[in-house]
Amino acid sequence: MALNRFQSRLPQTGQRSCHDSDGLIIDCANSGQDAEYSVGIQWPDNRFRVRGELVEDRLTDLTWTRCANPAGFPLDWQEALDYVAEMNQQQALGFDDWRMPNRRELRSLISHQTLRPPLPVDHPFTDVFGNWYWTSTTAAVAPDHAWYISLDGGRMFFGGKDQSFMLWPVRGRANDRVLQTGQNVCHDALGRVRPCAGSGADAEYPSGASWPKPRFQTVSDGVQDLLSGLVWHSDADIGEGPVSWQQALRSIHELRTATGESAWRLPNINELESLVDCSRGQPALPDQHPFQAVRDVYWSATTSLYEPDWAWALYLDKGAVGVGMKRFARFHAWAVRAC
Repeated sequence: MALNRFQSRLPQTGQRSCHDSDGLIIDCANSGQDAEYSVGIQWPDNRFRVRGELVEDRLTDLTWTRCANPAGFPLDWQEALDYVAEMNQQQALGFDDWRMPNRRELRSLISHQTLRPPLPVDHPFTDVFGNWYWTSTTAAVAPDHAWYISLDGGRMFFGGKDQSFMLWPVRGRANDRVLQTGQNVCHDALGRVRPCAGSGADAEYPSGASWPKPRFQTVSDGVQDLLSGLVWHSDADIGEGPVSWQQALRSIHELRTATGESAWRLPNINELESLVDCSRGQPALPDQHPFQAVRDVYWSATTSLYEPDWAWALYLDKGAVGVGMKRFARFHAWAVRAC
């Protein structure tokens, strides 16, 4: 696929408005924000195709149950896996290959322009519960925990597998617009390593774009991720310490001026999350990555529409996706550009 200077192999975030540090809507021109560039693969018109009680996502090629809460009540992680196994035994909705989505598959539904639920405005789903949904991806930093995503605001953290959250089954294999998570070991609800066959865990069903080996290569002015096609600055702390969101955007402008490369920008939240290796933590980056000065939390160029004076951030120490108040100098800045 040919990429121009502001394109990416990853889907767009869906964000279409720009906001200042007080959350007020501003003109996107020269803002450096997500919506100025709308980087990534554009969502198709009529993104979702309804087939009875199934919904096909034309962006990712995944098929979801139209009802986003088929179990009807919260389940712990193992109960959710068992529920999916029972769906397969009964050939629910005519299929026997249902599974719990991994974290990138479930995140692929998120729109960063909407909330409650943070799904595309034209979505056809029913019974979307405004709380946490399980994924099949174990948290590498605590294997008795798994990742879950909020369908109230879109955050992604992890919790004990003995807690009870919602389940949204999926089937099919994601296309290359969804990256594999990197998880290659399966764990049970107690965090013990177990065989992947029959587990229903992330590593049993590698879905999406497979990782190249090596994943990174050095280029003249940075490091190219051969999985996403993006080029990252080799210095992962161009702000030289914690900065506010506006200072992070300003540091990109200063980098452009200093290097003469106008394509550098603050990454959107999908681009930041694409760096995460779900088999690792502290930091959650692939082994033998070539980056320097890696820090714990990074600003993205994507505003949180839940509270527009906050912006999305990647907690790279663990791999979580959360938010931070724009005016506080607590997170770091990292520069990216297209290949």
